Formats: sequence, C-alpha cells, structure tokens
Amino acid sequence: MDLYSGLPYWIAKNPMENYFNPLLTDITTDIVIIGTGITGSLVAHELCNAGISCIMVDRQSISSGSSIASTALLQYEIDTPLTELIEKIGEKNAAMAYAACSKSVDDIENVFKSIDYNPDFERVPSVFYASNRKGADLIEKEYAIRKKLDLPVKLLNKKELEEKYGIKARCALENNSSAQMDPYAGATHLINYHMEKHQLQVYTHTMVERCEEIPSGYLLVTNRSNIIQCKYVIIAAGFAAGRFLPEKVIQQTSLTATYAIISQPLDPKYLWHNRSLIWETNNPYLYIRTSNNRIIVGGENIEFKDPVLRDKLLRQKVNRLEKKFRKLYPNIPFVTEMAWCGTFSTSKNEFPFIGNQPGKERMFFALGYGGNGIIFSMIAAQIIKNKLLGISDEREKLFVKEVE
Repeated sequence: MDLYSGLPYWIAKNPMENYFNPLLTDITTDIVIIGTGITGSLVAHELCNAGISCIMVDRQSISSGSSIASTALLQYEIDTPLTELIEKIGEKNAAMAYAACSKSVDDIENVFKSIDYNPDFERVPSVFYASNRKGADLIEKEYAIRKKLDLPVKLLNKKELEEKYGIKARCALENNSSAQMDPYAGATHLINYHMEKHQLQVYTHTMVERCEEIPSGYLLVTNRSNIIQCKYVIIAAGFAAGRFLPEKVIQQTSLTATYAIISQPLDPKYLWHNRSLIWETNNPYLYIRTSNNRIIVGGENIEFKDPVLRDKLLRQKVNRLEKKFRKLYPNIPFVTEMAWCGTFSTSKNEFPFIGNQPGKERMFFALGYGGNGIIFSMIAAQIIKNKLLGISDEREKLFVKEVE
C-alpha cells in the first residue's frame, strides 16, 4: 500500500535519491535496521557514532515512505495534553515525558550540527491557541500545570495573541522550545554521511518477507530468497512494521490519514511573528508552519480505511484546509501549489512503541506513533543504542514497552 498520495512538498523541493542496491547474496552482520526513513536514519546515526556495526534494509528507495509525507513540526508537546496525560500515568511520569520531548528537540538539532549539515532545521516559537471556550479552559489548565512543572510556556491573552500573531482567539500558549525541519533531506543526508564515514551498508528494494528467530539472533529471508543472519533486528519501518508487531500491540494501534497543503511563495510581509508553528485545541487539530516563504497547512485527519477512499477525499480536504486557514488569516493571499495525504499509525495512549517483546530481547522496535513521530524517533534511537551498550536510561520506564 502507498503510504502517501498527491505531491508531498519534500520530493519537489529535494532531488530524489537514485541509490539502487538490492541485496543479491546471503550475508552475516551484527544488527539490521529495517527502514530508511527519518527513524531508521536516526537509529543508524546513533549506532554508527557509538561504533556499533549495522546495516540498513528497505523495500523501497531510501527514505521514500511516510517520512516524505511528514510536515515535521518538532514540539515538546505530545498529542495528549499534559493535564490528560497526568490522569493516565501520574504527574511525575507525565512531566518526565514532556521534558524528554523537549530535550529531544535539542538532540535533533545537535545531530545535524555534528555532521555539519542543516536540513532546514529552524528554531521557531510554537503557538497553541484555543479553538473555542472548551479549548480556552484547557489552555488555562495546561498553563498552570506547565508553570508548576517548570516547562517552557507563556500565556497569551486575547489581545496579546491578536497583536503578536494576528490570530483572533480567546487565548494561547506560547513557547520558544520548538523547531521545524525538512525530514526527507535530514534522513537522506544522515544515511549518505554514514555510508561515506562509517561504510554503512544500505540495501534498498529489498523486502524482508520472513523473520526467523535462532539461538544467536535472527535469520531474515528476503523477497529474492537471500538470507541475512544477524544478532539483532531493529524495526524502524513505521506503518509497514505491522507484520513484525505482536498481536497485542497491533490491537492497541490504529491508522490515521492526514492531509496537507503548501502555498505558492509569498511576500514575507504576509508571514506572522517569527514564523511560529501554529496549532489549535480542536481534535483533530489544524496545524500550520512555514518553509522558506511558503505556508504549510495540515490536519483534517480521518480514521484510515483504505487508500482509495483516502485519495478520493484529497480535493475535499484541500478545500477545507484552505477555508480554515483563510478564516484564521483572511488577509494572507494563500494559493495552494501542492497537496498530499499520508498514512501513519497511532497508539491509544499516543506514546511510541520502543523496546522488546518478553523473551525476544534481540528484536527492538523504534516506532514513533502519533503527531510527534520525529521527536519519538530521536528518543528511540538513543534508548536502543544505550540498551545495546548496557547503559541505563531513565526514559525506559516511560517509553520501553514490553508486551506479552
């Protein structure tokens, strides 16, 4: 199944990778990373830098799956508001989760500084505004608890919000701990960097059709009947990871289709203060960011049923996103130039799935479910590296899920 349709901006903005290297023989290696998107690339970066030998395998071209459809807003907030998360997992754990996500934004920035490449990573403010009266109540509660837990936050009243950002709403939360990036450029450059520096082997157009556990690890059987023998397997294949997941995890996840549009280039005078990320309290929520002098608008999420229905709805969803944006910013001459939709997995608690199955300590999952996928990918890459090195990581108790 195609993970996206339409024309995602990132493949129009960047040259497509032409790397073609299917596996044509049997091989033995220490670690296999399945998936070359932004998650797999971050995992490979952490392992290569730690001196841990690994290879990458993907059924498609490098980073040509769901990473292409990501709008790549990097925020410490997860889809579950902090007040709700506290009710589910307690204040201490919820605070640790939000703090871990905040640190992850810094860590992603440092990853690209370390390879001397900037995939249009930009530090920008984030504005979370109230869609209605219920949303205003949520904003006030969120502000109180975030202040108490010393998370970066500022409360904007109606007047301040309109004067600073031109948004007419009851109130909003603002922070300066967010960012945005180009996920396709980031993933492909990370992989190319380690292919050159650490001789990372990447096998594209190679489908792992079977995964057999053996005493020393795993035997992976490909679509060409070649065998990869390895000590560890790391599943970083996003939606396509479903066939490797335990049934219990599959039952706790669902698929969501999301839609996005990007404008024609605009005169910079039309762009708001500091080109902040903008999103709302409604669920599903509208979210907005910029890329150079273009505006990206996303949302209109629906439960995924089949790709045909998802694609049929694209024009309707484009119209609704345009209408919502023009209601928020009636004086910005937004004209859609590209539109796309993508499919991603979500979990019931909107947390990632990182870790092992009991009794299968040699298979790791790095799956960043929900709207904070790239943030969770960074956390997964670090936790898995630390597990392989025998280093304790306090985030394990939050994000490492062992299922029966």
